[in-house]
Amino acid sequence: MPKISSEQWAHEWSQLLAAVPDGVQERVYFQAQTHQASLASYFYQQMLSDAVVAQFLSHQQVQERLHGSMQRWISTVFSARNQHDVLPIVAQQIHVGEIHARIGIPVHLVLRGARCLKEKLVDLLHADAELPADSTHHATRLAVGVIDTAMEIMSQSYSSANDRNSRAEEAYRLFSVSQHVGSERERQRAALLAWENQLMFDQAVGADAAHLPRLGASEFGLWFRHKGAHAFHGSTEAAMILDAIDRVDEMLLPMFALTSNSHETRVQGLRELRDTTKGIAYHLDSLFAQNNELEAGRDVLTRLLNRKFLPVVLNKEIHFSRQRKSSFTLLAIDIDHFKHVNDQYGHEAGDVVLQQIAAILTNSSRGGDYIFRMGGEEFLVLLVDSKLSNAMGIAEKLRRAIEHETFRLPQDRTLHLTISVGVAAHNGHPDYQRLLRRADDALYHAKHSGRNRVVQAAAE
Repeated sequence: MPKISSEQWAHEWSQLLAAVPDGVQERVYFQAQTHQASLASYFYQQMLSDAVVAQFLSHQQVQERLHGSMQRWISTVFSARNQHDVLPIVAQQIHVGEIHARIGIPVHLVLRGARCLKEKLVDLLHADAELPADSTHHATRLAVGVIDTAMEIMSQSYSSANDRNSRAEEAYRLFSVSQHVGSERERQRAALLAWENQLMFDQAVGADAAHLPRLGASEFGLWFRHKGAHAFHGSTEAAMILDAIDRVDEMLLPMFALTSNSHETRVQGLRELRDTTKGIAYHLDSLFAQNNELEAGRDVLTRLLNRKFLPVVLNKEIHFSRQRKSSFTLLAIDIDHFKHVNDQYGHEAGDVVLQQIAAILTNSSRGGDYIFRMGGEEFLVLLVDSKLSNAMGIAEKLRRAIEHETFRLPQDRTLHLTISVGVAAHNGHPDYQRLLRRADDALYHAKHSGRNRVVQAAAE
């Protein structure tokens, strides 16, 4: 079905306005503007009473961010007087629909909130003593029609954005299992074995049981929970591996902290750990065997992730952090004075620098982290399961590593470079664009306060 254009929506909206007698528009706008605070409160009161909505919104978020936005929305949608006024309002509804799709709020919940809002506004219009009795019907039709039209525009925008997101997510799922399947399988088997060996060594030397390495926080665990589980989503083997990781960390490892356990019990626990690890390795092999290599989707020059997968990854990590009550951080990175490299040494030298920077970022990251080339000399690193203090330390180590690196250019030339870094931690907001903007703003301050530094994003 073809999309309705912005101009067509504006025409329909203006017809609604033209269909009411003089003075009705003004009374509807007056009631909406006068009672925008109470209408917004009623809207969120109804929305937050739903358990599903509570997954996306919190009372604190409503009070701090969304309540004011809702008030402005109520006032704005009823402020138009003609088609010229309506066009920017239509654009606003398209933007809101895209945000809802990006966050993943089910459209039926938005429609439910709109229904409650209409009921409350209609009650206000019926109680309006300055609205002539014969105009109440027209005012009601206008109020309901404006909100319904806004919802239709949002829904169309939501549907289009959701389709794009779904295609990108499927492309990423395929991509995430397509790169060098054989080497990835061996790398993750080695990481699993390394965790097991470390655990057995710690047990043998009598390490404190409270400090035994957790499988979920190991190199393998981070990779599987943040990448492998998504790549193999829906498979029985993936679910079994996730269950095994939880069993190891929540049941088997804590058992070694119980001093009352006999030697036989502890040996049995070690055997059970060994069997569980073997089962994970077996299921992992099975998963990789089911997937053939697919067409690559990395940045051609650096082999880092393509930015087209950024929305999928960020939404996935936001969902993960909401489920596990964890945190993640972004490092927005820019190579200082990179244009000078291209201008003085040529684009071939610039490409070599980008490849060496990419290698440093890759070698400094964990299996579960993500590294994107955002274009030009800009990179983005997503650090999974990390807090702001840790991320600041990692960013500073990267800055120092690149500052002390000797970049080897064609024709036996060498060069020293620096980077600027902006660091932002996810604060619970469901819209990843806010997090990206905060990281970008921090990077901007790093670049404009002298470069070669790490700057923490301002708190919201």
